[in-house]
Amino acid sequence: DEWDETWLSCTREGNECYHYVGDTLAFPKQTNLERGHFLHGPYPATHFGPKACVLPNPTSVMHIQDPASQRLTWSKPPLNVLVIRKIRDETLLEPFRELCRFLVEEKHLMVYVEKKVVDDGSLMRDDSFSAIRNQLCTFREGFDDISDCIDLIICLGGDGTLLYASSLFQGSVPPVMAFHLGSLGFLTPFKFESFRTEVDKVFEGNAAIILRSRLKVKVVKGTFQKNEQLLSAQENGILPHNHINNEAGKITLQLQVLNEVVVDRGPSSYLSNVDLYLDGRLITSVQGDGVIVSTPTGSTAYAAAAGASMIHPNVPAIMVTPICPHSLSFRPIVVPAGVELMITLSPDARNTAWVSFDGRKRQEIQHGDR
Repeated sequence: DEWDETWLSCTREGNECYHYVGDTLAFPKQTNLERGHFLHGPYPATHFGPKACVLPNPTSVMHIQDPASQRLTWSKPPLNVLVIRKIRDETLLEPFRELCRFLVEEKHLMVYVEKKVVDDGSLMRDDSFSAIRNQLCTFREGFDDISDCIDLIICLGGDGTLLYASSLFQGSVPPVMAFHLGSLGFLTPFKFESFRTEVDKVFEGNAAIILRSRLKVKVVKGTFQKNEQLLSAQENGILPHNHINNEAGKITLQLQVLNEVVVDRGPSSYLSNVDLYLDGRLITSVQGDGVIVSTPTGSTAYAAAAGASMIHPNVPAIMVTPICPHSLSFRPIVVPAGVELMITLSPDARNTAWVSFDGRKRQEIQHGDR
């Protein structure tokens, strides 16, 4: 696995919260195109989608800003809005109708929704909504690419809805405004009752933002040979070149995740046994049910349930948390943002492992994979 960092932003102003998503291209540690660092960690992105960007702060010294002081502005008026609704929840049908009617009839915007949302039986039978429904643009996940045309994302649901919206944009992510209509609300504190006022404030610009991070993850398939040289090198904490062949390895999956990457034992009855490398050097072996690598945002999710501390989103860091470790010494650790973490099966592991990304796209990891 190859790890790096991108950025997700969210706004807070007074007692109200505005949430946005944005990220930047991250480069592998071995290349010459390394991310720059400054006082608050790796340089964050300043553009989110085709029209949103960070408002420059003329009072900052050498343009170095505290992430908590950044504000959002628009280079051009936003025209295309993506509305993500939590599916299989009948209570969200009326808020969805109200929002779409407001965006189409009053704001005169082009509204994109998922095809499966528009095809909902309750919406299809609603004759009063048919005129609005016919003006909506639809797309299908995995088939239609809308990443270059969306100016703003509005989510109706819980934290899982925002995670899903983030997964749709693997490159630059437009601003996201998330309304709390689900079970959890770490990332969705907006109240829908005042959605008209809140949407108008965001479209006017100059909204406060908080930057959050994502993890850039790669799954690389490889070959494995258990030999004495590998075992000896492992004891010295150095990863030998003949164990992991970067040129021969095939990248089978590349994603950017908002919460966490989880490596666990899957359906096996044996404990998971994996090695954790930081910038190519072994730092520990994990024996237990698995390990969680999370962003500060993800530190409030699975990692918190596994005993990790919660990290403020302004702290540039990556949390590594064992899941029920078979050890008295391994506890959650925090590493700097921008480092490269790699996880492989230990040479003496008796079974394979399974990896998932924000709870999705679960797949098996064999010996030699990373």
